[in-house]
Amino acid sequence: MADFYQILGVSRDADADTLKRAYRKLARQYHPDVNKEPGAEDKFKEIGKAYEALADPETRARYDQFGEAGLGGAAGMPDMGDMGGFADLFETFFNGFGGQNPQGGRTQRRGPQQGDDLRYDLNVDFKDAIFGQQREIKIPHLETCEVCRGIGAKPGTGPKTCSTCGGSGQVRRATRTPFGNFTQVAECPSCNGAGQIIVDPCVSCGGNGVKQVRKKLRINIPAGVDTGTKLRVSGEGNVGLKGGPPGDLYVFIKVKNDSKLKRDGVTIYSEIAVSYLQAILGDTVKITTVDGSVNLKIPSGTQPNTTLSLENKGVPRLGNPVARGNHEVLVKVKLPTRVTDEERKLLEGLASQYSDKNIDSNSGLFSRLFGKESK
Repeated sequence: MADFYQILGVSRDADADTLKRAYRKLARQYHPDVNKEPGAEDKFKEIGKAYEALADPETRARYDQFGEAGLGGAAGMPDMGDMGGFADLFETFFNGFGGQNPQGGRTQRRGPQQGDDLRYDLNVDFKDAIFGQQREIKIPHLETCEVCRGIGAKPGTGPKTCSTCGGSGQVRRATRTPFGNFTQVAECPSCNGAGQIIVDPCVSCGGNGVKQVRKKLRINIPAGVDTGTKLRVSGEGNVGLKGGPPGDLYVFIKVKNDSKLKRDGVTIYSEIAVSYLQAILGDTVKITTVDGSVNLKIPSGTQPNTTLSLENKGVPRLGNPVARGNHEVLVKVKLPTRVTDEERKLLEGLASQYSDKNIDSNSGLFSRLFGKESK
């Protein structure tokens, strides 16, 4: 009987990595779907049998001591169905065929498959997020290959029945144990359960049946969106396979900041600075809102850090643009650090009037406006 080490072309002290590399090389060379020479399939089975015995340390130890007789038939060529040592042939050492399956072609899964969902991050200006807009975006996504019409095979050719599983998509292996024989069923590692492979892939898509393209989309951004809002565009994700439905596109919104206006939910916040005379006497000033410049009435006697509210000048509620929040304006009063002699006389006269009314000038308007610096 042939020596397993000679079959794999390695020395008897070869480590696991050396065994695996030798196995990869020979399995590629003699696989029936790659090598059509007479005897290639028998050689391929012989290689699998040798690696099955030597890949497991315990089995290898028995082989080294007693030869093939010490294996008790356990190292026989599996029924193409174990996901243990034999599956390693397909899942490990054929890794790197550029996405191809172990039989040299592309796998083709059975049944419709839904396409993947996609994410797109979109930056939106402050006011555009408040009032909404339409935006044109370009997204990279997968579409059905026009050359092969999604089959994945070169025009004029088609998928081929997988020789490993016979087209069933499953492989079986009988395992002998002290408690009897057991059969394991698993997805075929050659075709990934498809039952078919594509030996002659489409040049345009590389056998995938789909190609990545950049598509223009015009999306509607509703009024009231904010950072973190997620918009779903149905059917604009990756194309589905085998007639499966496409995935969806999810647009994640990020709203840019504004230098003058702040937002919290549906409420807009801003600040305005007025003079002490405007605060005392009252005035009408122009302020910036999301609707543009509007007039704001400063009531007479307005105290510093007073908040004035503009109703319905805030952000529309998402899904109900008719209902809007408010715009809250924080009033800052500017107090002078110096006054002219004329201003001092006028203010002292005002303070004396408060004094004549039995109001302590030190606690009256004069002191509240200027404090000790103005004495």
